[in-house]
Amino acid sequence: MRELRTDAIVLKRTNYGETDRILSIITPLGKRSALAKGVRKEKSKLAGAVEPFSLTEMNLHEGKGELLVVTGAKCKKFYSNLLKDFTRLEVASEILKRIMRVSEQVDTPEYFEIARDCLQALDTGAEMEAVLTWAYLNIFKTGGGEINLHFDAEGKTLLEDGRYIWDFAELALKKDAAGKISGNEIKMLRLMVAAKLDLVLKVRGVQKMMPELLYIAKTLNQL
Repeated sequence: MRELRTDAIVLKRTNYGETDRILSIITPLGKRSALAKGVRKEKSKLAGAVEPFSLTEMNLHEGKGELLVVTGAKCKKFYSNLLKDFTRLEVASEILKRIMRVSEQVDTPEYFEIARDCLQALDTGAEMEAVLTWAYLNIFKTGGGEINLHFDAEGKTLLEDGRYIWDFAELALKKDAAGKISGNEIKMLRLMVAAKLDLVLKVRGVQKMMPELLYIAKTLNQL
C-alpha cells in the first residue's frame, strides 16, 4: 500500500452509496478509478476540488484492489469559462467522453496531456473546431491509429498543387479534381498530428481549413 500524489482531470462521476462517488480520472500515470468518500455531504472538503472541468492535485491511497481512495484534493485550475458558453462546454464534454472510451483499451499518460491542453485552450477562447480536430486526431494517434499523409490512396506522393478528398476506407486522401483538400490542408494535418495544440492554434487562417479537416477527424472517431 502507498500514497500517490498526482494531477488529475475527472472524466466521469458515479454516485456510490449515500454520500460517496466513484471517479474516473485521467492522470499523468494513465486512467484510474478512485473512491471519494463522503464527497456528497454538504460540508465535504473534497467536493469543490473533484468537480468536472478542473485540474486537480489529488492524494490517492493505493490498496490491494484497482479502486484508489481519494484522501485529499486541491483544485489547481477551474476552467470556469466553459460553464459560461454551452457550445464550448459541449466540445469539452465530447473530448473527455472520447478519452474515457478509448482509455479503456489503451491506457497511456498522453491522454492526460490531451485533456489538459484542450480544456485550457477552450477556456481561453481558442477556435473550437480547431481544438476538436486536434483532439480527435491525437486521440486516434495515441491509441495506435495512423493516417497516411505522405501518399494518396493509390500510393502516389501527395502533391502541394493537387486536389483531394478523404477516403475513409483507406484512411488516406484520394485524388479528385473537385476535392476541397489542397496542399495547405495537408500541411495542417501533418502539423496537427506532430505538434502541441498551442502551436497549431497560432497558425493564421486555421479556422478556414477546419470544415474539411474536422470531417476527417470525426470519421476517425467512429473507429
